[in-house]
Amino acid sequence: MRVILAEDSTLLREGLVRLLVEEGHDVVASVGDGEALLSTTAAYQPDVIVTDVRMPPTHTDEGLRAALEIRKRWPEIGVLVLSQYVEKRYAADLITGDGERVGYLLKDRVAQVGEFLDALDRVAAGGAAFDPEVVRRLLARTTHTDPLAKLTAREREVLEKMAQGHTNAGIAESLYVSQSAVEKHVNALFDKLGLANTAGYSRRVLAILRYLGS
Repeated sequence: MRVILAEDSTLLREGLVRLLVEEGHDVVASVGDGEALLSTTAAYQPDVIVTDVRMPPTHTDEGLRAALEIRKRWPEIGVLVLSQYVEKRYAADLITGDGERVGYLLKDRVAQVGEFLDALDRVAAGGAAFDPEVVRRLLARTTHTDPLAKLTAREREVLEKMAQGHTNAGIAESLYVSQSAVEKHVNALFDKLGLANTAGYSRRVLAILRYLGS
């Protein structure tokens, strides 16, 4: 696939470039700030962009804002965001919409090469890939009423796997159950959360967004 990398750490950026090239991917550009990410994306139209959240000049949210702009202007381009920390509103902004071609990984996950490459492939193929730790934080209990209280332990597990971007088949394999069992759990949690099957909306995405304000 054709990839653009945006990371202000030269060492990490060059390491990622080398890794992707060795895997047979075409890194069409590697940049160190959000503005350069936008301009190179416009010029090269890659399959996927991989970007850090905090980059020059302020090291706050330049990479994220560029990623969200790319999703708005070029929805066919996959966006995989890397962050040192779990940032709730960043993740919420990213998956708002159809939840396709998007991922959010903690940088520690990059060290696990297989998982990083799998996430990249999933995003490029039109799926989603969210770090398990990100999902756990987003679905964590708060001082407010827990929206997950109605769900069984298994339904909570299924919901967490959904939020990581897994298909029903992938969830079944991960939890060592049949795909039909997963489908029953998915339908049950939709019912318990009051998510009607409405045209134009993804109930999988809505099931996650329900908790992002907490």
